[in-house]
Amino acid sequence: MNNINTVLLLLFVCFSSFAQENDEKEKEKALRLSTNLTWDANKALSEDDFIAAEVNYRKAISKSTDNSAAPYNLGNAYYENETYNEAFGRFKEAGEASTTKTDKHKAYHNMGNVFMKRKDYAKAVEAYKEALRNDPTDEETRYNLALAKELLKKDQDENKQDQDEKDKDKDNKDENKDQDQKDEGENEDKKDQGEDGDKGDEGDKDKENKDDNNEGEGDNESDQKKKPEQGDGENQQNQQQPKPNQLSKQQVENLLRAMQNAEKKVQDKIDAKKVKGAKIKTEKDW
Repeated sequence: MNNINTVLLLLFVCFSSFAQENDEKEKEKALRLSTNLTWDANKALSEDDFIAAEVNYRKAISKSTDNSAAPYNLGNAYYENETYNEAFGRFKEAGEASTTKTDKHKAYHNMGNVFMKRKDYAKAVEAYKEALRNDPTDEETRYNLALAKELLKKDQDENKQDQDEKDKDKDNKDENKDQDQKDEGENEDKKDQGEDGDKGDEGDKDKENKDDNNEGEGDNESDQKKKPEQGDGENQQNQQQPKPNQLSKQQVENLLRAMQNAEKKVQDKIDAKKVKGAKIKTEKDW
């Protein structure tokens, strides 16, 4: 029984080794075919036959996934034609298929170039960093990395400035809105005060008119209280009688006439004793 198991185990090992060897031979065969197609594509591309080159590159990629040169070269062809999305996909495929650091470095370096064309500087920085991890001596990659960092910083500063301006505009709008609301509230208050003031003025005016009327009525009432309630004849008699300590017009005229007569008599006596001369006016102007 043990001998049978041993034989079976040996047969399995032999079969596995044969299958693995066969797989290796198939991979090598596929890789050689893929490499030949890649050379044909390179030749067509050098002759400016992009269509033939693209067809052969695609065939080479389909024949072997171990051929990193085919997707890399196809990516370069797309990059030269400014078909950057297709180029990026092929560079990424080449980076995954690469088995050496040199090939990985080239793939990630070119991915960084695609990101630079897209102005996606953050991803370009990461791609260049990955390229330098596989080849720290490449000065071109290092230069591109420094440039990508500088452009990324500039882009971030501009975005920050734009955001600050937007925030400032928003604050100004909010401030203007608040001011408008404040002004509107003040106008409403002024309007209310104006209405109240008008009502107050009307009330004051009515009160003033009422007071004037009351004063007029008071004066009339006072006059009426001062005047005795007598007949018309008695009122006329009271008007002709002078008030105490006041001379009537007739009394004044009589008094003036008496004074003039007295002065005339005195003057006549004086004139009788003097020599005739110019007549002196003795009358006074009243």
